[in-house]
Amino acid sequence: MQDIAPCRTEALGGQLSHCEPCQASHDSSHSCKHRHGPKCQTAPADVGLEHQKSVLLPVPHFMVTCTLPDALRVLARSHQQPLYILLRSAAEAIQALAMDRRCIGGRIGMGGALHTWTRDLRSHPHVHDIVTGGGLAGDGRWLPSRQDFLVHVQPLSVLFRATFQAQRKKTRLVPLVDAQVWNQDWIVHGEPVGSGQEAFRYRAPYIFRVAISNHRILQREAGNVTLQHKELATAPTRYCTVSAEEFRRRFLAARPAG
Repeated sequence: MQDIAPCRTEALGGQLSHCEPCQASHDSSHSCKHRHGPKCQTAPADVGLEHQKSVLLPVPHFMVTCTLPDALRVLARSHQQPLYILLRSAAEAIQALAMDRRCIGGRIGMGGALHTWTRDLRSHPHVHDIVTGGGLAGDGRWLPSRQDFLVHVQPLSVLFRATFQAQRKKTRLVPLVDAQVWNQDWIVHGEPVGSGQEAFRYRAPYIFRVAISNHRILQREAGNVTLQHKELATAPTRYCTVSAEEFRRRFLAARPAG
């Protein structure tokens, strides 16, 4: 907060530029260039997005989302291990199921990103994996998936949970986990995303920018903050009002994705 609060204010200074053709002067304030600064990561996001697009294969892609259950979210806020285990476990589960001949029978390509918040900044750790619609067989042949199907969601849910549990046993978190979490369904979702370019565009702000941009903060009044958000890109706009203290807590807890 100390780093980003003075961003684009007199505290960091600025510069005055003069345009010869139009004979106009322009003020520009210096930015904090901090990763959590709402206005400071547009250029890195654009560069990162172009790099991601450059490694896309000319094949169909899928977006697979794996979500950490409610019972583990409090633990994830105070311990980093569950978040990193989540990222690794999701990738291993998807890859293992794709290797099954009943799905693809080959090794798929994927790129995963950890996302820890909802659009109204509540804690909601989950992983977005962009996955190739097909994989390489052992002899190097390309094995395409079906156009609208990658892997079965129910087996993936079970395998994701089992993989996370096996990884978790390697850490010191064993006594901190409620045993009931291993008996419930874990939420996974998969959908085709065409060439994958739009999926990368959707995901880029979560990797390179912060959880909320200034234009979504509608009002600050009487110690409360009102913001707008959408559950989905095509969903109607919703509004949320929380205390300024709660807004600061949510903002600081919503780290950029890894």
